Amino acid sequence: LTAIVTVADDGGGSGVLRNDLGMPPPGDIRICMEALANTEPLMEQLLGYRFPAGSGGLTGQAFGNLLLASLNGISGSFDEAVGKMSQVLAITGRILPVTNADVTLEATFENGTQVRGESKIATFKKAQDCRIKKVRLLPEGPEALPATLQAIREADLILLGPGSLYTSVIPNLLVDGVVEAIRSSEATRVYIANIMTQDGETEGMTLSDHVQALLDHSAGDLIDLCLANCEPVPEDLVIRYQAEGAEPMVIDRGYLVQHGIEVVERPTISQGTRYARHDPDRLAQAIMDLYQERAETKIF
Repeated sequence: LTAIVTVADDGGGSGVLRNDLGMPPPGDIRICMEALANTEPLMEQLLGYRFPAGSGGLTGQAFGNLLLASLNGISGSFDEAVGKMSQVLAITGRILPVTNADVTLEATFENGTQVRGESKIATFKKAQDCRIKKVRLLPEGPEALPATLQAIREADLILLGPGSLYTSVIPNLLVDGVVEAIRSSEATRVYIANIMTQDGETEGMTLSDHVQALLDHSAGDLIDLCLANCEPVPEDLVIRYQAEGAEPMVIDRGYLVQHGIEVVERPTISQGTRYARHDPDRLAQAIMDLYQERAETKIF
C-alpha cells in the first residue's frame, strides 16, 4: 500500500511551518501516517494533539507536524524525513510526497479571475460565485519524486481520491511524469467519487463534471472506472450539508460513457455518524472486490 500525497497545502499549522522553516507542508502527510501507523492509542492521540489557544507560536499546531518538521531538519530531504517517521511509527505500506519541490497552487475561475494559495481558493470561489476553470502549480511541472513514479508503475491497482478535487487530487496530476506513469500502467485505474459535493470547491458539480475536470488536467485515458456510493444520504445530513452549499453527488453517466469509463456503484457511506463520509471498511471491501473481479477477467 502506497499513499502519494500532495504538498501544495499552505494553510493552518502546515502553512506556518512551510513559511517559517522552508519545508514542504507536513499536514496531509501526517494525516496519512495517523491512518496507517501501527501505534499504541497514546501515540495516536499524541500525533493528533493540537496546542490550545494561549500556547504562543504553537497555538493550533499539531504535534505530529512538529515531529515531522524535526525529522526534516536532520534529514537530507523531505521524503527522507517522511521515511524516517514511517519507521518510527511502524507504518503499514509507504507514504510518499508527490514531489520535494516548493510548489504553490493557483486557481483560475470561469470569470477570468485568479487566486494563488491553496488555503485561499474556497473563500475566493465563494466571493466570485462561479466555478473553478483550472488549477496549476507554480512553478509548473515540478519534478516528481522518483520513488513516486516507480510506485505508480509497479502498482496492481491505482486509486485517485476520495478527497478535495481541485486541492488534493488534481495537484498530484500536475507534477511532471505522474500522468504519464498512470496512463502507461496496466493496473486498473479507479476514481473514487466523493459522497457529497464540497462547499467552496465543487458546488453544483455532478460525477461527470468531476471526471471531466480530472481529464482536462491530465489526459482522456487516465481512468478505467468510477466507484460511487449508491446508498442514500440520511435526510438530516442532507439538510445540514445544504446549509453549507453542499449536496449528495449526482451520478450521471453521459460524459463517462462517451469516454469509455465504467461506473460502479456500491454502498460505501458511513452509517450512524454526523458526517456523510466513506466508511473505511465498506470502501476497502468494495475496492478489493473490484480488484479481484478485474484480476479474474485478465487471467481468464
